[in-house]
Amino acid sequence: MSEAGSGLRKWIERRAVRWIRPRAPEPLPVRFDRRRIYVLPTGFGLFFSALLVAMLLGALNYNNNPALLLALLLGGAAHTGLFAAHLQLSGLSITAIGADPVTAGKPLQLRVHARAEPGRERRGLRIASGEHAAFLSLAQGTGEAIIELPTEHRGWLEPERLRISTTRPLGVVVAWSYVWPQTPLLVYPAPEAHGPPLPEGGGDRAIARMHPSGDDVHHLRSYRRGDSRRAIAWKPSARRDELLVREYEQPLGADIDLDWRGLNALPYEDRIRRLARWVDEAERDGRRYRLVLPGQPPLGPAQGNAHRHACLKALALMPEVVGRG
Repeated sequence: MSEAGSGLRKWIERRAVRWIRPRAPEPLPVRFDRRRIYVLPTGFGLFFSALLVAMLLGALNYNNNPALLLALLLGGAAHTGLFAAHLQLSGLSITAIGADPVTAGKPLQLRVHARAEPGRERRGLRIASGEHAAFLSLAQGTGEAIIELPTEHRGWLEPERLRISTTRPLGVVVAWSYVWPQTPLLVYPAPEAHGPPLPEGGGDRAIARMHPSGDDVHHLRSYRRGDSRRAIAWKPSARRDELLVREYEQPLGADIDLDWRGLNALPYEDRIRRLARWVDEAERDGRRYRLVLPGQPPLGPAQGNAHRHACLKALALMPEVVGRG
């Protein structure tokens, strides 16, 4: 009976999807009111209704007042459950969604932020995007749910319509609503698994950077949690009555040019994947690098999380070329 009720509900939703709000992506925040909340019986609710009708008919047929009273009480409880399920969503606002960029092929963790007026307990709300779902409970009027979404291709990932539903408190009905965020999510290109090392720096200037190990002591600084004990300067520390750490100067080489034009022998998508790998390797080695892509101004030379994000975003948003590898 439960499977039949679930199948009936899904069939109704599929048939009515063109009339269900929202019909297009919408800006956040979005607040659920009575015009956006829909209620249908669950499989258990259909079974409960059939049982209730049988009890009523039997009580009326045999003039059994206690059975009639019990049926009316159960019917009243179910009716109260319907309104309670509706109130779980009424006044709820989806305030924002967000996700940190990931490389294509890795799951993207979509964070859904919700808010409601405090004073009403809201627990066990189910938030689903397609077949992927998470549960949300609001404490002190705010809450967050994280849904893992699969990624396949680089570029913008347009989130599907999110379905927020609940069967609380009795499970006889399901109340649900939709929100369709107008917020694209970025997916980085998957880097090449194996390939040649970083190209040599394009200039003569070697850059000296602070590094935990190196050849020349640059200066002493205060100890920070996580510093190696071998880097502690014990004698100066004893004189200053505080732990001091040696910081060295290490030459890290000239700036690196990551130039699209230098990879003409590779297929289109393979060029993107190789440049993505080189960006990650340059960051890992602490090297400054410049990314040169067709039709765009060069990015860099620079180094750091912001520069890495700008480069990988530019690679992710390179136009799709049909018929090329």
